[in-house]
Amino acid sequence: MLKSANAFRTISEVADELDVPQHVLRFWESKFTQIKPLKRAGGRRHYRPDDVDLLRGIRSLLYGDGYTIKGVQKVLKDQGARAVARHARPGASAAKPSSPSDDLQLSLLQDPSPNVKAPRNGVAHAEPISAAKRRNLEKLLNELIAIRAMLGVVAEP
Repeated sequence: MLKSANAFRTISEVADELDVPQHVLRFWESKFTQIKPLKRAGGRRHYRPDDVDLLRGIRSLLYGDGYTIKGVQKVLKDQGARAVARHARPGASAAKPSSPSDDLQLSLLQDPSPNVKAPRNGVAHAEPISAAKRRNLEKLLNELIAIRAMLGVVAEP
């Protein structure tokens, strides 16, 4: 039996719909104060349709567009929860926030080291990135390592 579009959803229903684990939804609640599910007896969460739309928009920005948590927080602050919720709807490109790569290109012109903290022990620490972006970066790194090996370049100590 399908629920009405206006029905409240449990955390397991929302997690299944968005294809994310339940603990991720609980984590997002701690990072995005705009997510406020009703909590019933025993702490059970029930998400309103607007909450689900917002979560769908957050998921789209994080996983689809490569935004960081801080980046989505900034979009929520600057444009509001409705803009983020609209982002995940079909045909939402007109209301889409600027892409992270646009922001990065602009910030590179303004500051040569965007979102990178001062190096500790010679390693720069950037903001956390999405799992999809991390996989892409790891794949590129492995390809570069393989190319380096083919060229016969010895790694420096």
